[in-house]
Amino acid sequence: MSVQRRPGWAPDEVDIDTPSTARMYDYYLGGSHNFAADRQLAEQALRAWPDAQHLVRANRAFLRRAVSFLAHRVDQFLDLGAGIPTVGAVHEVAREKNPRARTVYVDCDQVAVAHSRRILAAVPGAGVVHADLRDSAAVLAAVETAGLLDLRRPVAVLMFAVLPFVPDEDDPAGIVAAYRDATAPGSYLALSHGTDDYRPQNARAVGEVYTRASHTMTLRSRTQIAALLDGYELVEPGLVDLTCWRPEPDGGLPDPLGGDVQRYSMYAAVGWLPQGAADA
Repeated sequence: MSVQRRPGWAPDEVDIDTPSTARMYDYYLGGSHNFAADRQLAEQALRAWPDAQHLVRANRAFLRRAVSFLAHRVDQFLDLGAGIPTVGAVHEVAREKNPRARTVYVDCDQVAVAHSRRILAAVPGAGVVHADLRDSAAVLAAVETAGLLDLRRPVAVLMFAVLPFVPDEDDPAGIVAAYRDATAPGSYLALSHGTDDYRPQNARAVGEVYTRASHTMTLRSRTQIAALLDGYELVEPGLVDLTCWRPEPDGGLPDPLGGDVQRYSMYAAVGWLPQGAADA
């Protein structure tokens, strides 16, 4: 059995033998900050769900559309489970639309955090917190202590394709509610989430693959995902299939899956927190 060599950019404390969901996502996007164990399990996931690479790229496109929309309304972004920033990351998109925008990335993966700190060291208005999004109190305390965001003002909370890695027993609805209740009226939530509504057999197969990763995967129904958005007023077009949330007017590049929302199997939404909602 071959032993993986630790690249120079990998922190010594990182376990390179346990596949990380953040680094698997980096691999799907064509990134280079992943290890052999991540790539091997990612390839197994691709065999279970061959469209996965198209799906994660569509999710990145939704990120750009959602953040572009939000940057005209708020100037603070909290990206939870952010993974490894790549080209077109939140801080880049936000500052294109609003030069005053500030972004905080949060992740529990040490490689994601170390790489983020390295590339953001000289970037104004961007910071990184090493924390587990499930511990909202710790995340928000770290953000406030470091003076990265002002939680008395509206914040856009971002949960792009991260809640599938929060199992039901960890109460994902309660986690979302904790961030909702800690943010000021006028804040937003942008969320994308994989679903088993369309392709349950593939969902079960890919879920089995992820039992061997750092986090298991739970795909949810539209009804379950809608419940996560409780307390928010959804902006148009509401909770919809991923590629249907405010698509680019010019259509952008041709859709590699021919517009088949069942093959993408993801929902997306942006919600607004009205006055008084946090006190309800």
